[in-house]
Amino acid sequence: MTINTVTTTTVHTVIDSPLGALTLVADDGRLAALYMTAQRHLPPDARLGDEVSVDDPVFAGAVRELREYFAGDRTSFDLDLAPRGSDFQRAVWLRLREIPFGVTTTYGTIAADLGLPPSAARAVGGAVGRNPLGVVVPCHRVVGANGALTGYAGGLDRKVWLLEHEGVLV
Repeated sequence: MTINTVTTTTVHTVIDSPLGALTLVADDGRLAALYMTAQRHLPPDARLGDEVSVDDPVFAGAVRELREYFAGDRTSFDLDLAPRGSDFQRAVWLRLREIPFGVTTTYGTIAADLGLPPSAARAVGGAVGRNPLGVVVPCHRVVGANGALTGYAGGLDRKVWLLEHEGVLV
C-alpha cells in the first residue's frame, strides 16, 4: 500500500509598511498570506513556517509590488497566490481581485456577481473577513450596502488609510 503525502514548504518574513509590520507567508514559493499586526483570524505561529530574510528570493516580487503600491506607483498586483480556504472563500477572493483600484463595491454585489441570492451577502462578508491576503486581494474595497465602512480584519483605521491612499476617501 502506498500513501501519498503532500509536502509543502512554508516560510514567512516581516516587512515594514505604512500600515505597520506585515507578515508575508509563502507556500512552495507562492504568496499564501499577508497578515497585519493584531489582525483578526491570525493562524497559529506554527502555520507561518520558518522565518526567512526579507531579501529571500521567494518574497522578492511581493516585497517589490507592495513597496510600489504604497509609494503610489502600482494599482494592482501580479503575484502567484496560494491562499488557504474553502472553494467558496477562494471564489469570493478571486472576485475581490477584480475590484479596480479606487473603486468600492458591496457584499451584496459580490453575491450577485457569483450568482447567489441577496441573502448570501452575509456569507460573502464572512469570506471577505477571512481573506488571508489583505491589500493584495483588496477586501478593503468592500463596503456596506449603504456605503458605510464596515469592519476590516486588519482594523478599520487601516481600511480608512487604504481607501484614502486609493483616493476613495478624501
